[in-house]
Amino acid sequence: MLLAIAKNLLGKGKSDEEKPLDEMSDEDLMLSYADGNVGAFEVIVSRHEKPLFHFILRSCGNRDRAEEILQEVFLRVIKYSDNYKPTAKFTTWVYTIARNLCIDKARKRSRATEISLDQPRGSDPDGQSLGERLADGGASAAPVEYDRSAFREKLMAALDELPDEQREVFMLREFSGLKYREIAEAVGVKVPTVKSRMRYALQALRGHLADYIDHSFDREERQEIAVPEE
Repeated sequence: MLLAIAKNLLGKGKSDEEKPLDEMSDEDLMLSYADGNVGAFEVIVSRHEKPLFHFILRSCGNRDRAEEILQEVFLRVIKYSDNYKPTAKFTTWVYTIARNLCIDKARKRSRATEISLDQPRGSDPDGQSLGERLADGGASAAPVEYDRSAFREKLMAALDELPDEQREVFMLREFSGLKYREIAEAVGVKVPTVKSRMRYALQALRGHLADYIDHSFDREERQEIAVPEE
């Protein structure tokens, strides 16, 4: 549906590109889309749809509502494409849109959702996953037996108990891969504040998951812990 809307709004053919679309930056894709290349919008959606949905779902706690907000996010990307200027990173811009929409539609809600411990941390140089961030650095790397379901449930409960501002920063950092500077721009605070919220979030999560402090999860195990997609 989004692609059909994009084509109808632009009404222009695909322009020639010197570089394959999947090798272009988000910013260049937006400029290409504004110039009439609908294929550029397809690449943007494929890159950001899943992490945006996870962030929105964790924020609003309702799958149907999250899907509606996600649609609205991309509709706004379409709406403002002609006026888009790459003065800030695309991810910062689009997550600011998503965050503001979540705030606008916020109400009392439950936060039942799915996350993956194996989702990479975007462009961070260390490339650690959430499982690695929460694991004890001195723990043995040998596989251990544990109740994966219980661990997953405890992690979900721990995330739900975080203050909203800490959970928001944690989600943007760990699941969406934004850098501290980008998160600061998206949420409207200074970088030290973002780092402080992240530090407190990690401390709280480690406290809730103290029973698992001696466990070290390899890639296969973290994939098994991840909540299955529906």
